[in-house]
Amino acid sequence: MFQVGSVFVPVTDLEKARDWYKNHLGVKEIDTWEGGAGFFFPQGFVQFGLIEVTESQPTEFVIEKGNNNCYFNFVVEDIEAAHEKLNVGGVRTTAIESFGAMRCFDFFDPDNNTFSVVDEDPQSPYHKENVKKQQDGMT
Repeated sequence: MFQVGSVFVPVTDLEKARDWYKNHLGVKEIDTWEGGAGFFFPQGFVQFGLIEVTESQPTEFVIEKGNNNCYFNFVVEDIEAAHEKLNVGGVRTTAIESFGAMRCFDFFDPDNNTFSVVDEDPQSPYHKENVKKQQDGMT
């Protein structure tokens, strides 16, 4: 019945952010409106929106031990290639780390918004193929 339709990111300079996200994440613009712009990714169904704000706002929340967690992440098939692409493009990133069946790194947009990139091991229950099997089993 429900699924995620769009994810919205606060940005302080909409025009700069539109270009940045197109260049670095490969999003394609759907439409713009006063104070915002909507995009889609070449793969997947979730849409991506940028909303202009007057002050930077966090894209992450504090969890135990003072660590932060992003509200959402980006999934890739080849984390090394994604990391390299962002680094070559001049995007600030963290090192790739492993957490069990997941490898990840963070990157930062021009507003210093933090985003995680993850690559799940095919054996992980969170890998998209295993989630798909669970979804198919529901019918």
